[in-house]
Amino acid sequence: MPVPQVAIVGRPNVGKSSLFNWLARRRLAIVDNFEGVTRDRMTTLIESDDQFFELVDTGGMGVEDADDLTSDVRRQIDMAIASADVILLVVDVQTGLMPLDEEVVERLRGVERPVILVANKADQEHQDIHADEFRRLGRGHLITVSTTQNRHRDDLIQVIVDRLPEKDENLVAPESSMKIAIVGRRNVGKSTFVNTLAESDRMIVSEVAGTTRDSVDVRFEIDGQTFLAIDTPGLRKRKSIRTDLDFYGTHRAQRSVRRADVVLMFFDALEKTSKVDKQLVGYIMEHHKPVIFVVNKWDKVDKEVPTERWVKYLRHQFTTLSYAPIAFITGQTGRNVKAVMNHAAMLYKQAQSRVSTGELNRILRAAIEQHPPAMYQGRRPKIFYATQVSTEPPTVVVMCSDPKALTHDYQRYLIGWMRDHLPFGEVPIKLYMQQRSRAEAKAERSGQGRSLES
Repeated sequence: MPVPQVAIVGRPNVGKSSLFNWLARRRLAIVDNFEGVTRDRMTTLIESDDQFFELVDTGGMGVEDADDLTSDVRRQIDMAIASADVILLVVDVQTGLMPLDEEVVERLRGVERPVILVANKADQEHQDIHADEFRRLGRGHLITVSTTQNRHRDDLIQVIVDRLPEKDENLVAPESSMKIAIVGRRNVGKSTFVNTLAESDRMIVSEVAGTTRDSVDVRFEIDGQTFLAIDTPGLRKRKSIRTDLDFYGTHRAQRSVRRADVVLMFFDALEKTSKVDKQLVGYIMEHHKPVIFVVNKWDKVDKEVPTERWVKYLRHQFTTLSYAPIAFITGQTGRNVKAVMNHAAMLYKQAQSRVSTGELNRILRAAIEQHPPAMYQGRRPKIFYATQVSTEPPTVVVMCSDPKALTHDYQRYLIGWMRDHLPFGEVPIKLYMQQRSRAEAKAERSGQGRSLES
């Protein structure tokens, strides 16, 4: 039995996305007075008393999209309604009953799933009586709420739970084993890639730049394993950020990188890298995320351009990420898509790897023998031992006589050596140089301390 779905529908600007965020207790969807902000379906998992359901936000019914995507937005709404077990029909108490509300109800005619009529923006108790006019719509149980004043959230949750399909005691919440953020400039094929993964028309795909305006979570399975793909807005140059939506898009893409276990950095095989690409890669590096460089639309150039040329080009553009794998795909046809996901799973496993202190120090001792640190103020700095303190990313602390004596170049050498000899070959490694405490120095002199020789 799949997770029950609860779809939020209504005309524009009745507070659907605010309701979505409020019920989730997290700011997930963009909230703006601008009509047509929500285009794709947003989803999140809600749990209440061991009962859970997937909440789905949709675009406003009746809005004409400025980028001629009205039919696409409408199709996304229709798909949400078709798959919903319960429908939340949202109206606005403060504006009252509008003709477009009646059009929305007409659109729901024939839908046999339970409908809950959610009268939003009832900020004060005395406004509850104004919601009675919506009973004329003749659909569903009426409940008044206010997302800004936090009125009746628990009541609404209970009404939803009461109308969900009978609970399957054997049903467990789907836990995504790996979260994958898909980032890149506009029109590099990110949403097409997600649709291919999900094996459905899950995202609006268009040639219009900036079609995806929010980060959208999409669950899918490969070989029985559940994944979570995070499709993100395509980014543009900072000087081109003219609207709040562009700002939100940048913010959402960055947050998606932070949430991710692995990042797929998309490039268009027909385009050179840009400043935006470098900014994105810089953000990925800053947060030490495993990343795969994905060159999409490869079918358009594979007969004229050898892969080696693109590999050399990307290595030159992003010299500090020489360890990052590079994949060549055609998202539209699915070419190499599964291979990318398998490789992403490998990176995820690498980032979770932990090695023993003994193995780590054996590798470190070999690195020092191969290339000792340079002299510093007339002395050669000593490295006593190292230990791995965490994963995701693998984080190693090296105890030494003087951290300042070990240059950045030498630290990069040690990281490279560890990457070559430990199961961290394609993921970032955090390295901390720490001066040994007096107590440890005393212990070593007495023969009880840790060292590379012990």
